[in-house]
Amino acid sequence: MSKKVAVFFPGDARRKPNELAVPNVEAAAVELEKALKKVGRTPYRIEGFLEKPHEALDRLGPVDDPMVGVFAHWVYGPHTTEGVIGKDNPLLLASNFSGRWPGLVGLLNTGACLTSLNRKHSRIWTTATDWTSDERFMAELDQWCTSGAIRHDSSSIAYGAPVSTDAVARAKRVAAHMKRRRPLILMLGDTSMGMINGYFGPRLLGPYGFSEHKIDQAWIIDRGRRIEQKRIDDAFAFVCDRGVTFHFHEGSATDFGEEAAKEQLRDYLAVLDLIGEYGADCLGWQYQLGLIPLRPPSDLAEGLFNSSCRPESNGDTIATATEADQGNVIPMEMLKRLLADKGLHQAVMFHDVRWGAEHEGRFLWVLLNSGSCGAYAFNHDPDTLAGAHSYRQPSLYFPTPGGTFAGESLPGAITWARAYIQDDVLWMDIGRGEVVKLPPEKRDAWWEGTTREWPFMAADLGVDRDTLMAHYQSNHVAVAYGDVFGEMVALSQELGFRVRLLGEV
Repeated sequence: MSKKVAVFFPGDARRKPNELAVPNVEAAAVELEKALKKVGRTPYRIEGFLEKPHEALDRLGPVDDPMVGVFAHWVYGPHTTEGVIGKDNPLLLASNFSGRWPGLVGLLNTGACLTSLNRKHSRIWTTATDWTSDERFMAELDQWCTSGAIRHDSSSIAYGAPVSTDAVARAKRVAAHMKRRRPLILMLGDTSMGMINGYFGPRLLGPYGFSEHKIDQAWIIDRGRRIEQKRIDDAFAFVCDRGVTFHFHEGSATDFGEEAAKEQLRDYLAVLDLIGEYGADCLGWQYQLGLIPLRPPSDLAEGLFNSSCRPESNGDTIATATEADQGNVIPMEMLKRLLADKGLHQAVMFHDVRWGAEHEGRFLWVLLNSGSCGAYAFNHDPDTLAGAHSYRQPSLYFPTPGGTFAGESLPGAITWARAYIQDDVLWMDIGRGEVVKLPPEKRDAWWEGTTREWPFMAADLGVDRDTLMAHYQSNHVAVAYGDVFGEMVALSQELGFRVRLLGEV
């Protein structure tokens, strides 16, 4: 392998987040360069953030040397993929491990995008301030520099598990119902935030028992104009009565008031009408980035759809994936049906794999997503929205005022899953774990160290940190309270997914 190594900087599509991240990214780059020199390589930089796909084409396309991308803040997948597809030079994604500057989130998303496009690459990460002091990191970096790839341990991954007769019967029953009438995903726009890995399309969805129908997000604006004010007022009264706490005009959120929340409910009602008009079973909602300057954030609406207690409810949840991520909405719909068949509450949560740390000898992930966590996580009562809080979305990313749907997730056993593309077929990752209640001081430190306005879940996913970082194919995960692990394995197999189990089976 060449002694020369190109170092490049994937970025956000928005200039301001990249500007704010410069000190953090520069510090990471210096550490990476120091580590590369220590293993006998000569690093050089592809200067500047890659903020658009064409910049990756222009700046990475001509490079034939081995390449390392620096992930020390949130970045978009295409800002790497478009410059490296069709090439076979060794490619490494290197990240920090920070909740405030989530390079690990960008690494997981970009790695999954590359996998979905059949582009070989390796991953590496460190929690150390001085990267050269991390022996594991340095050994893996040397391995990549020598061979062009890193061989991560996969002993915690299985491809099958014993499943009870009852679980198989339940899975077959749910599968039979799905095959009689395939679930329809209503797609509001396309995937966003550079999630190439999150869109499967009809050619892949059909063989696995799902359908999609796309609607332009402009329809939300058009249909929203026709929503009667009384419906909006009634919806606002409903969510207030059922327990949502709105943090209007707190701190710097001077522009976040009742009218902003009502505009979010206008969008909720417009989308609810579209779901009814098209007979949709579940929902993928892009929101970002197209509607950001035009409409308030979709978070309040998404959280309500993932709750059975919601305005104009039929008593059911509507599994909703933020960023229109089909890799999450598919397992959400499957888990929902299994939970209901088993007599458990059918709410399924959408989360980011944001950060993690040790607590009392266990590694816990902070699962923290902007939008699609339902109220059941906060109260374990299907008939209330108690425990849900709505804070103004940070104005840096969301200039139009609107609130989140946040709260502290209660402890309990969970089943989690994620669908993804590998080798041009669909796979399903499945695991079991536990949501853990942290002492208030530690909870607040972790929450404040990520994004305090978003819903918080501290979860033992049943798999160690390094296995997930090395092998997991997304920064998103679907989480359900209750043990339907065996049923989810059987249902995935029944529908034709290749199954991979992370952690103890």
